[in-house]
Parts: sequence; structure tokens; C-alpha cells
Amino acid sequence: MSTVAIIGGGVIGLSTAWKFQQKGIPVVVIARTFPSPFETVDGRDEINYSSQWAGAHNRYIPPFDEASKRDHDFALETFRHMDALAKESPEAGITFMKGIEYLEAGISGYDSLTNDKARDLGYEDFKEIDKKDLPEGVVRGFEYRTWCVNPMVYCSYLLRRLFVGGCKFIKRHLRTPEEVFSMHEVGDIRAVVNCSGIGFGDEKVFVTRGQTCLVANACDATVTRQNSDGTWSFSVPRNFHGGTIIGGTKEVDDWRMEPSSETRARLLKNFAATYPKILEDGGEFRVLRDIVGRRPTRVGGLRLEKVDSGHGNTVIHLYGLGGRGYELSWGVAEAAFKLLEEN
Repeated sequence: MSTVAIIGGGVIGLSTAWKFQQKGIPVVVIARTFPSPFETVDGRDEINYSSQWAGAHNRYIPPFDEASKRDHDFALETFRHMDALAKESPEAGITFMKGIEYLEAGISGYDSLTNDKARDLGYEDFKEIDKKDLPEGVVRGFEYRTWCVNPMVYCSYLLRRLFVGGCKFIKRHLRTPEEVFSMHEVGDIRAVVNCSGIGFGDEKVFVTRGQTCLVANACDATVTRQNSDGTWSFSVPRNFHGGTIIGGTKEVDDWRMEPSSETRARLLKNFAATYPKILEDGGEFRVLRDIVGRRPTRVGGLRLEKVDSGHGNTVIHLYGLGGRGYELSWGVAEAAFKLLEEN
């Protein structure tokens, strides 16, 4: 049987490869970077490998148009897959927990989110938070059941499952997706799936710099606060004693590699004010490291498209998910498989 070649060793590439492998299709993954132990990685060397640095949690965004409805469906499919995987493989690094959303005044898109609407959208255990229990400055809050992952535990798990299933891995820096069709070590190729993140020069793709801070403090929920000035404050707990991510920034077209100590201080201060419970044990943050990553964001949203690149060579493009790679991963992997099967 012909092989499908997946470009990209991040969460989208690995998830898509495993999805195809589960369908009985031989796969090879070609990437410049593969998962490695988080604690040993130099962030400056691997700043573009965004799966390494992700907060990696699921936050539902109420859909408002066709594109956001599509993404919401992808998120629900991913939720179901993560739920099953967490039960089947506790070692995968997936944790289900309470998600808390806090909104300051002026945050749009959530006005119509009632208990009935949340149920229709597939939220589990949705509940409005009593106004007396909201942090200062917050006008609305709700909670629901959701998941977080420890990214490198999870990506290494995907890598291992692929290896056991017979996947071949090739470390290579490619210049175009079409280059794969001439790689003799890949063999007979049915299609190439481009999960490269940045899209090989796609002019619609730009980077969004994100700075977060990993602390040793445990947190019992993944909490997000949307501020009226457009900034965010959030926590993403990591299992297996992986600490908690405190974030975060979204800085468009910002290529800076070095973290800012002033930004770190602001992130920690803001989250402590939002969720002081995280400081109950000792009263201060125990900082482990600053994190800077580049989210591969795309004007108009992700690219999910099947094209004939010439000479009968099929390329499926699947990239540009911004900060939602983990959230949408299994949904877009299934969509890529359906594109492959189309005539």
C-alpha cells in the first residue's frame, strides 16, 4: 500500500499521522524537530516548534460564523478523543478538570451563552458563577469540564504510539512540500500532508509571539481571564508534577526570542489577583522558567485544502492554527483523512 507522508513533528503532524495509521494507512513523518524532554531544550533553538511551548488546554469559543462553527466542531471531536484517550492511556499526559472563564466588561461573543445554549454547543457541566464569587473587575464567569495536557509527555506519547504502529521518522529541513515526492527513502507516496505550521512561505501566515511562565505551584483548574483592554491572564496545569503555566501574551509579528522579566512579573501579579488560591501553599510563586514561543497564525484561519501540485501529486495542506493546535488536533486530523479519501 502507498505511503502518506506527513510534514511536521508537532501536535498536528503527529495527531494526523496517528489518525491515518489507525485507518490502516502506512505513514512516514518528516520534520525538522521532534518531541524531546522539555527540561533539556534550549528555548532559543526551538522557538518555532510551538508544540513544545504550548499551554495546551481546551477553551471553548462560542461560534459566530461558518469558520468558527467549523472550528467548534473540531474542538468537540478533539474533546471526545481526548476523553477516551485519557481513560485508555493515563500515561498520555491528559488531565480532565474544571475550566473557569472570567470576563471583564466589554468582552463580546459571550452575551448569548446561557445554560441551554452551552448544552446545545456541547459544553459539559456548564455552570454560571455567582456574581458574588467573581474576582474584582470581572462582570461574568462560568465553569465547565475541560482538559489540559502536559505537551511533551503527550507529544512523546504520540511519537511512541506511531513508532509501535510501524511509522517511519525522517529528520529533514524541507523547502517545499513537493520535495517529499523525490525522496527515495519514503518510497511510493499516495499523498503528502503539510502540517508545517508556518506553511512554506504562505503570505497569509504570521507569527504571534507568546510569553508565559512555568511555575512549580499546583493549580486545581485551568483559569482564563479576558480583560477589557484585550489582554489575557490564564493558568494551564500540567500533570506528572509538571507545574503550571501562567500566561500569557499574544504579540502579532513579534519575533523577539528573549523573555521579558517585566512581562513575567506582570503575568504572575495579574494571575495571583485573579486566582489567589494558587498561592495558598507558601504565598509566592516558585518560578521554574520563562517560555517564549511563536504561534503559526494565519489570516482567515487555518488552511485545510487538498490540491494537485502537478504530475498527479496530491498535497493536503493543514496548517496555520495559531494557538489552537491542541484544541482542534483530532478534529482536523479526521478532516484531513476525509479529504484524502475524496475522489
